[in-house]
Amino acid sequence: TIYISSELANYNYTNQNSKFYNNVVINYDDKIITCDNLDLIISENIAVAYSNVIVKDNISVMNAQKITLDILTKDIKINSDEKIKINTTSK
Repeated sequence: TIYISSELANYNYTNQNSKFYNNVVINYDDKIITCDNLDLIISENIAVAYSNVIVKDNISVMNAQKITLDILTKDIKINSDEKIKINTTSK
């Protein structure tokens, strides 16, 4: 299960795609993703998070400009024009 929350959202009834804005939080498995914008593209089974993206899990924190989440497999692709920072902590 993937949970998405935000302050604002637009839902397209024709294609079921959604756009989430302002303080977007995505929770799934042990990951929390925060960002300014999230586009949920149902026809492609992807969610694209962009603008101030931070991905946290139990052992790491990652900042990126844009990530693409495969809704079915939950795989994440990272795209960034700048260097990506990953901080890990040991347990």
